Amino acid sequence: MGLFTVGHMTVQAEPLTIPRPQETIVQMVTGAGAVVQAVLLLLLGFSVVSWAIILMKRRQIRRAERESDRFIDIFWDAKNLTAINTASLDLKESPVAQVFRAGYQELVRLTRAKRQAASGEDMSTDLGGIENVERAMKRAATQEITKLERSLTFLATTASAAPFVGLFGTVWGIMNAFRGLSVTQSSSIQAVAPGISEALIATALGLIVAIVALIFYNYFQTRLDRIEAALTIGSARILEALRLERPAEPARERVADGRR
Repeated sequence: MGLFTVGHMTVQAEPLTIPRPQETIVQMVTGAGAVVQAVLLLLLGFSVVSWAIILMKRRQIRRAERESDRFIDIFWDAKNLTAINTASLDLKESPVAQVFRAGYQELVRLTRAKRQAASGEDMSTDLGGIENVERAMKRAATQEITKLERSLTFLATTASAAPFVGLFGTVWGIMNAFRGLSVTQSSSIQAVAPGISEALIATALGLIVAIVALIFYNYFQTRLDRIEAALTIGSARILEALRLERPAEPARERVADGRR
């Protein structure tokens, strides 16, 4: 603080204020309140679990699609159902292969029961047998889709909840920043700006976590819809092959269309 004269007046000069250097993100996080830091840790946990699910589901769905393609090729090239069933044993991640095995095993079970009742008869789908095979295949298809959808609920929940969790941290931080005005002699925006900027990190992180979860949830759901469509078409063709005891060649293109 200094004095200087202008004409006949003496003016007291205010000291020069040097602005503080801007804080980094790490400094703002470490300087935030306990509640805001807890919210940030919670959002970070959501993010870590979401990325673990994303990587796991990406690998699982790719393997299911790849093995399903192999099974369909085997299905059309094999000469009998027994050879197809043997090949399906090595394709445990293929939903189409598992649906075929469920239908084939049900058909074998019905055939054995039929032969016990009337020795010497060949495989048959009479007396409601085909309905039993169809139900077994539908159950297997539902189980395979459920297995592939597992853990995707967490991504959907994260996409919905993360922005509100971040908003809670922001509201709490801003509330504390304005409460701090009561213990300071300044009421300018500079007094609350640091607290507000620290609090806004929670909203930003919540939005980032939610956007990532939503993008990959929709991405995986689209691929699962394609797999489900392929299962629906493929199940009909497999059921026809089980009924006729041979693959139906003209249906090959329609099964391939369901995978696109």
